[in-house]
Amino acid sequence: MTASPPLTPPPVVVDGPLPRPPLLLLQPEIFFELDATLYNGILDRIEDAVYFVDRDRRVLLWNRGAEVITGFLRGEVLGLECSSSLLCHVDSSGRLLCGSGCTLQRVLSTGVPIEADAFLQHKLGHRVPVRVKTGPLRDRQNKLVGVVQVFRSTSVDRRQDQIIEELSHLAMIDDLTRLPNRRHFDLQLDRRLAELGRFGWPFGMLMIDIDRFKQVNDDHGHQTGDEILRLVARTLAANCRMVDTIARWGGEEFSAIIANVEEAELRKVAEKFRAMIEASGLRGAENALLRATVSIGGAVAVPNETAAELLKRTDEMLFAAKNAGRNRVCI
Repeated sequence: MTASPPLTPPPVVVDGPLPRPPLLLLQPEIFFELDATLYNGILDRIEDAVYFVDRDRRVLLWNRGAEVITGFLRGEVLGLECSSSLLCHVDSSGRLLCGSGCTLQRVLSTGVPIEADAFLQHKLGHRVPVRVKTGPLRDRQNKLVGVVQVFRSTSVDRRQDQIIEELSHLAMIDDLTRLPNRRHFDLQLDRRLAELGRFGWPFGMLMIDIDRFKQVNDDHGHQTGDEILRLVARTLAANCRMVDTIARWGGEEFSAIIANVEEAELRKVAEKFRAMIEASGLRGAENALLRATVSIGGAVAVPNETAAELLKRTDEMLFAAKNAGRNRVCI
């Protein structure tokens, strides 16, 4: 009987030159010689720290997660022995684990995976609690060629940092429209006024008010009113530049800081906002469009002006736009 040929992976069809043969993580000496960049790129997308040492405990792989958690960059550790005062793991009592308690050495000696809690030393000197998983790496002949260690920080500080960042973000964002809120706008306005005073960089401010918004709520309900607010917010955000700031001021009012403009340019931007909102609409029953219009007041900032003074001038222009019949711009 003729023996069946060994199974082979299906061919890879590509444009251009044929790729190199696929490599296995079980062959680290080939892996690092041929496709280190590819595998490092894949491993760098993993938040956990991953590193590999050979039988001499030399570090041959160090991913981005390891850099973030330990503070040591890849170029600082590759080729070093892991026992060279690198991470200096200790247990909860402070006992150094780099001697008899080294999990890498135990896995190299026994070939048995180990999972443990430890405290590594960050590059800056402080201790970071980590959960460590250490496992053997074998080639096709089942020969032990090294050890892979995967660890993640168990520190609550990292989560607290994330929570603080999230809360800081939420404190600057309007929940309904997802635009920056008034607090964020006030900070940006102070910054722009400082730049105007120091560098002479011009800017203008707009106040944008949805016309007869109370009637929308009364006639169509507050849910539809919320949808109108979101519609206006999306329209404003889609028609401004990256250097401008669009925010929800409160209620049915929005505000904008338009950078690097004088009066004519500010008027042009405001007219664009007004026209785009008037041309938008919510599709309701029988595909009918529910439209909204806005009145816009604006003013160009002048040197040595306070935020309150600029706001007062802008608000006066908004009041004038309302009195002139709504759905118009006054600068």
